[in-house]
Amino acid sequence: MKKMVIAAGTGFLGSILIGYFKDKAEEIVILTRGKSGTKNNIKYVNWDAKSFSGWEHELENSDILINLAGKSVNCRYNERNKNEIMASRINSTAILNKAVLQCKTPPKHWLNSSTATIYKGSYHKQMDEVNGDKGFDFSMKVARAWEKVFFKTETPQTLKTALRTSIVLGKKGGAYPMLRKLAKIGMGGKQGNGRQYVSWIHQHDFARAVEFVIKTQTEGVVNVVSPTPVRNTNFMAAIVKRVKAPFAIPISKLMLDLGAKIIGTETELVLKSRNVIPKRLQENGFTFKYPNLDEALQNL
Repeated sequence: MKKMVIAAGTGFLGSILIGYFKDKAEEIVILTRGKSGTKNNIKYVNWDAKSFSGWEHELENSDILINLAGKSVNCRYNERNKNEIMASRINSTAILNKAVLQCKTPPKHWLNSSTATIYKGSYHKQMDEVNGDKGFDFSMKVARAWEKVFFKTETPQTLKTALRTSIVLGKKGGAYPMLRKLAKIGMGGKQGNGRQYVSWIHQHDFARAVEFVIKTQTEGVVNVVSPTPVRNTNFMAAIVKRVKAPFAIPISKLMLDLGAKIIGTETELVLKSRNVIPKRLQENGFTFKYPNLDEALQNL
């Protein structure tokens, strides 16, 4: 691969992809709200994720475009934050559509972030790309609108894939470090009733899945999750086991509501039952290095 462009590539998922692809791509360009410059052979180019300012020329002759832009959902869902969550996804995707269409030699393949929360919460039915049920709460509306603006503009020379990603378990970001801290101080019991499913994927398998989608030229929507979603009770128990915590106090929904207000987040992030499986990845021949939670946590 000659050239990869990662929009909003300075966060947790971007760092995973940079680490994985830095020896596989001749050139990596990161579109960032920070300063332009070059660091460790990675080129950083400033953009505001909603208008042209010169960054759009970086898409010329690129093999791969990956868009990770979007305000974190780890916040209170007040009107201001809800508007920013929606706008940050819609605006970045819309301006990239315009940029791709004006390229003389556009990216061959564009992978756009989406989310496994597009599916309804489910305690029983496993949600795949074909038979998954979508709902209409705030998170699902965001996901629907995000994918709609991505796919509605046709890009004849550029393949498009929406990555419906779940919780990515990594050492240096995302949910896992915080959950480890909770477990270490004895707060690693079940959250709520503990029956809700957690769809997760190891950071290495996340990067490998992205590479697989690129190599197989898979278009459309792809669930980027491990094949083994687990109940919250078992998920937390596995983390407690890794940190060797002497006890694990369960956290009731009432306590979660109170804690979420204090730290400025929403309980949906831990209480929604995400029972999502990677049907398309597996049907296309992808094999997971860390399909089981215990193995994934042991590696981390």
